[in-house]
This record gives sequence, structure tokens and C-alpha cells, in this order.
Amino acid sequence: MADKEERRIEGVAVKPLRAVRDARGWLVEILRADDPHFRKFGQVYVTVARPGVVKAWHSHRVQTDYVAVVAGEARIALYDGRDDSRTRGNVVDLVAGEENAVLVIIPPGVYHGFRSTRDAPAYLLNIPTELYDYDDPDELRRPYDDPAIPYDWGEADAASG
Repeated sequence: MADKEERRIEGVAVKPLRAVRDARGWLVEILRADDPHFRKFGQVYVTVARPGVVKAWHSHRVQTDYVAVVAGEARIALYDGRDDSRTRGNVVDLVAGEENAVLVIIPPGVYHGFRSTRDAPAYLLNIPTELYDYDDPDELRRPYDDPAIPYDWGEADAASG
């Protein structure tokens, strides 16, 4: 993807995170209620990507996801599948983790997924705007290797999806 417009998805934002370090360790603020990107709080959870396994693709009808890698390192890929978006069809990917601490804000309709970039698990914190509804999940899923999405995860474990 050569030009900057091709590497953008309308409504997706990446917020650099700053670690406050001292001799005891470090602290990183992920999301605050006064953050300009904050919409509302639904719940908080951690998901783990084992090495070689792709966890993709899914999007939401209503929910916005706020995602940060809190341990390890992950490649996060996004695909704009929204019919009404100026950036429909665009793909963006980035590596996030200890060397690139960021919060990725993913609006409804943007498919996303991730995989560990190391031989160790990647731990991702997600702060979605909605509660998970076990009876009617706000999820749209596609296979990680969906040919309609122009993205190659590389070698992937058969457990991917």
C-alpha cells in the first residue's frame, strides 16, 4: 500500500500510549473517560493469541472496540467492510506491544483480527462499548483466510478462526 490514503480506515484511530517507568516497574494508562476517543463503557476483557494462531475476522454492528496489547506483541489487521465508508475495502495493519504501545479504536463494521508475532502468546486488553450478549452476540464473522479480504496472515495454525 503505497500512499497514506490507502493505509487509512475511516473512524479507526491509533492512540500512542505512554509508559511511566521507575525502579519498581511501569504503568500505562490505556483509556480514560476524558479521552477524546472515549464513547462509553461496556465491559473489559483480556484475550490471548497463541503463537501461530490467527484470531480473525470479526466485526460488530453496534460495538466499538478499544484494543491494546498488554503483554507480548501482536499484528493487528483491520479491513473496512462498511458499504457506506469512503475507505471501504482498505486494509490497515500494525504491530503493537511493548515496543509500540498503542490503543487501537475500532468502530462498528470494521473487521479485525490479530496474531502473535513471537513464539509466545500475545495478551490483548479489549474495552468494548457494549456488554456481550450471550443470546444475541453483536458479531459478524468471516474466516481468517476469506479471499474477499485482501490480507495474508502468512503461515497459520489450523486452529485459526
